[in-house]
Amino acid sequence: MKPIPVLTLTDYQLLRELTKSSQNSTSKKEIMQLSQELDRAIVNKNDVLEDNIVRINSFVEIEDTKAKQRMKIQIVLPQLSNIKEGKVSVIAPLSIALIGFKENDEVDWEMPAGVKSLRIISVSNPIEE
Repeated sequence: MKPIPVLTLTDYQLLRELTKSSQNSTSKKEIMQLSQELDRAIVNKNDVLEDNIVRINSFVEIEDTKAKQRMKIQIVLPQLSNIKEGKVSVIAPLSIALIGFKENDEVDWEMPAGVKSLRIISVSNPIEE
């Protein structure tokens, strides 16, 4: 069974805004996937989540369970994405697959290269000031 994403109200509202403002973008499929994930998400209105839940600005280590390859990324807003620095846009398929899930969750997600099974190894969230 697929886990249910858990989001802060702030992230939820930001992501909803992105789905609305990106309607005319080239990433229609990703926007639709993100919108579907938002539709089923649990939103924490207190903006307080466990530290091990993936959110915007999270640093995440994941493993492709079939290829046994690990990768470390940071999930960022589209304007901050930079693949060379490991910063992946929140509307990229990889980020959509991970946002709202927590350490040890496994998610199957359709990527441009086919369906990938990903396991979240670790999550760290920068301390907000």
